[in-house]
Amino acid sequence: MVEHFVFYLALVLVIISAIMLANKLKVAYPILLVIAGLAISFIPRIPAIKIDPELIFIIFLPPLLYEAAFAVSWKEMWKLRRIITNFAFVVVFLTAMSVAFIANSYIPGFSLALGFVLGGIVSPPDAVSAGAILKFVKVPKQVSTLLEGESLFNDASSLIIFRFAMAAVATGQLIWQDAALSFGWMVIGGVGIGVLLAFIFLKVHRIFPTDVNMDIILTLVAPYIMYIAAEEVHTSGVLSVVSGGLFLSVRRHEFLRSSESRLRGANVWESFAFLINGIVFLLIGLDLPEIMQGLKNEGIGLTEAIGYGLLITAVLIVVRFLAAFGAVLVTLIMRNFINVADPNPGMKAPLLVGWTGMRGVVSLAAALSIPVQMDNGQAFPHRDLILFITFVVILVTLILQGLTLPALIRKLQLSHDKGGNYLSEEDTETLLRKGMKHVAFTYLNEHYKDKKAGNEYFRKLMDRWEQDDKEEAVHKISGNAKAIYFEALEEQRKWLREENKNNPKVDEEIVRRYLLKLDLEEERLRTG
Repeated sequence: MVEHFVFYLALVLVIISAIMLANKLKVAYPILLVIAGLAISFIPRIPAIKIDPELIFIIFLPPLLYEAAFAVSWKEMWKLRRIITNFAFVVVFLTAMSVAFIANSYIPGFSLALGFVLGGIVSPPDAVSAGAILKFVKVPKQVSTLLEGESLFNDASSLIIFRFAMAAVATGQLIWQDAALSFGWMVIGGVGIGVLLAFIFLKVHRIFPTDVNMDIILTLVAPYIMYIAAEEVHTSGVLSVVSGGLFLSVRRHEFLRSSESRLRGANVWESFAFLINGIVFLLIGLDLPEIMQGLKNEGIGLTEAIGYGLLITAVLIVVRFLAAFGAVLVTLIMRNFINVADPNPGMKAPLLVGWTGMRGVVSLAAALSIPVQMDNGQAFPHRDLILFITFVVILVTLILQGLTLPALIRKLQLSHDKGGNYLSEEDTETLLRKGMKHVAFTYLNEHYKDKKAGNEYFRKLMDRWEQDDKEEAVHKISGNAKAIYFEALEEQRKWLREENKNNPKVDEEIVRRYLLKLDLEEERLRTG
């Protein structure tokens, strides 16, 4: 480890350089990172990076899932809960099943159980890849919410399938009724443990005094505790982290009570997730030589293995398209019986959703976690072929779909809010600014009506919201006046959260932007 420190430091610089280049070229950074890792792997005398397969999930998955759960909007997800549930569970199972039957039929020596192992690995699309691409092009809110929500839960369903399939390969049998009971426990237990631990973390923040550093450290520790605790009692660690992250996300202003904790915590998490994502995608490319050596040991030709990988990739793309257009058909039928989020989905959105099936972090972690030997001492069958097929799937979907997705989005020219589900950004900002000003003035008049001079100054400060915060300077005011002003800011935060909760036409992304402005305003006054 120590002798390779310079090499590991160089890899961090490679990650930063690749992402800078990706931003310059306006392409998704996972694509360049995989290619960079692939190029580095062919440099002579490059140290081999080996990670204990059992640690793959523990190191990478908890923080990535937690960060994604904290960033997503529960309000928007709830609107699309039916279709998100279908894509995250039903579609993942159908995808895994399709891969299993195709692999069993066309890959020599692949049992049905082994096919489900491969299906569980490659069935979940990667949220990081899609998110990196969507940075450069805008899509309708419902599409982005679907992709974010699906990615949170499809990891859990695919890994549950993977776990049962691994047990079937090891034992040679799968008792369906036992599997059904175990599946129920993994889902219910995982969600329950995640919410319970998140509630405990929330109580700790309320009862015990914490400073900014403690707050940030607790947010870093929380996903690991949620994951490990759930896995120890044989439930889904992924669902535990996701459910706990969503629980705390909705209550982030109770969990991180000070503006400094929220601002610094966001910066720490952005850097942490940035580094972890970069390492994982670089590892995908760096692992190719070892995977190819394993293929030689199995006696499988490179051309043959590539053919299997392309076959499985084609199955994944076809099944996702069928699922996307099948969702449209179901929506058209169900709109006659229940209220649906978008009763006239059209054909453009399903086409886009069908093409957003890039694989990445979770697929790699699952494939690498396959043990070299099973508990009985026998070598795990076709482990290296599974790793190679997974590599091909990740590489092809990232490059083929990842590079063409921005052009497809521009070609489709999707309406940003078909059906008037949201207020326009301009109308939303006007609504929020007027509401915040009204709340602040009402609070000040009710509690500090006698402080006329102070109120006049507060009036000038509040006017800044109507001017879209264009004033640069914040005048010096007394400590007592600052305290009163901070109270007004807190009332504005409460109003913004309530408005977001009760007004379905307000986009939560804009509300969070204004909450961030309030935190920045408070910190600017505290340090001014």
